Amino acid sequence: MLAVRPDAPDDPGRDRFILSKGHGCMALYAVLAHHGFFPRETLAAYCTAEACLGEHPMPGKIPGVELATGSLGHGLAYAAGQAAGLALRGAPARVFALLGDGECDEGSVWEAAAAATAQSLSNLTAVVDANGWQACGRCGCITPGFDLAAAFAGFGWETRELTDLSQPALIAAFGAAPAGDRPRAFVCRTVKGAGVPFMEDDLEWHYRPVRGRDRDRARACLGECPGDA
Repeated sequence: MLAVRPDAPDDPGRDRFILSKGHGCMALYAVLAHHGFFPRETLAAYCTAEACLGEHPMPGKIPGVELATGSLGHGLAYAAGQAAGLALRGAPARVFALLGDGECDEGSVWEAAAAATAQSLSNLTAVVDANGWQACGRCGCITPGFDLAAAFAGFGWETRELTDLSQPALIAAFGAAPAGDRPRAFVCRTVKGAGVPFMEDDLEWHYRPVRGRDRDRARACLGECPGDA
């Protein structure tokens, strides 16, 4: 659990979460609303002129959002900078950055990875959503032979691949203390659209908004009633 509170989202001693893959902000908004950072009713106005919940997150307008992201490849560098600043102050806070696997084609990711190792940032954790897709196709077709876990390990990070993505398994993995003074990377082998058969492993849903009948079908697949909040 991150040490960050809705009544003090800018507390200097808070843990930081950086959503480097900013196009995944709908999930971030849902989590923030669930934990009381803003009213849940605000979610209904997602991506409209009446709301601050845009297609990419905006700091200063949405409590709990640390950085404007979506220009891929920048989040890990920012997270490393935050982690370095906290370490210099002797603060116990941690920094987590969530990246996409396609985003890891960006060279700036690996510049940040090298810098984090050089500065022994054990308070920094990178989480990679490795679902095998990026905007233009399969990651394996665009960057064949590229092994994300091996790359992070090669840069000196404590690295684990996670295939059990159940809540208990994730709590155990993230709750474990870092081994030594190295940054950590969790490469999570996910399935895009998991749990919703008509969306699973389908690149179309990288872009397509979930509305109307599709929304109701998806919620039914997840065991929710269409009228649930």
